[in-house]
Amino acid sequence: MISGQRFLNKQGLGNEVPFFICPFKPEESVEMERLQRQLVNRLDQAGVRILEINLYDLSIEILKERDIWNQILEIEASISKEQLKELLQGVLYPEAHLVPAIATKPTSTDFEVLFLSGVGEVFPYIRSHNVLNNLQSTAKENPTVMFFPGAYTHSLESGASLDLFGRLHDDKYYRAFNIFHCEPDGRSIEPKIDHTAAVRHSTSFTASLMAGGRYQESGGRYQVAGGSRGVGEGG
Repeated sequence: MISGQRFLNKQGLGNEVPFFICPFKPEESVEMERLQRQLVNRLDQAGVRILEINLYDLSIEILKERDIWNQILEIEASISKEQLKELLQGVLYPEAHLVPAIATKPTSTDFEVLFLSGVGEVFPYIRSHNVLNNLQSTAKENPTVMFFPGAYTHSLESGASLDLFGRLHDDKYYRAFNIFHCEPDGRSIEPKIDHTAAVRHSTSFTASLMAGGRYQESGGRYQVAGGSRGVGEGG
């Protein structure tokens, strides 16, 4: 799906920003990292260039560039966790520091799709919905896929929510598309039910979908149709 021209050309999004959430089970983070590396290699072989940005690595890079990193290491043991969180929130505030740092990356790298990871590692001093809100003005020229350890849920009562680790339900964000609700040609489709989140978040399901499959309902259950091979499989 990601290598398709419809996805790369941001078609069928209804004038929305080309942001996609790839949710997965937090306990499968190591496996997801492996699948992500395989996916990047596979897309590179298909001629699709990926810009990978890990928010944790970028945060350390910013702290070092601002000559704050060593200072934080020195005072970390002597201040409370709340004080440390407030300090990091200030020096890594998305609008003023993090997003401008992300915006400088494309100027030195030609790419078709941006992959964002490290969301869980930068919690609680960086929240994913703040990153996405501030990226809307700087990263809308190319599709962005955020790998999210949790669930991206929708309900009539509370709207859309990024539920980090499947527990924190206060990150409201409605402009992104759940990548599992997209057809192989890049069109967005609405899920018929929401209680299949656990199935949609499995890494095996992720691998099959990103290899070109789509998800469909069959006998009351969701399954992958087409492109059933894993990301790293040959042929």
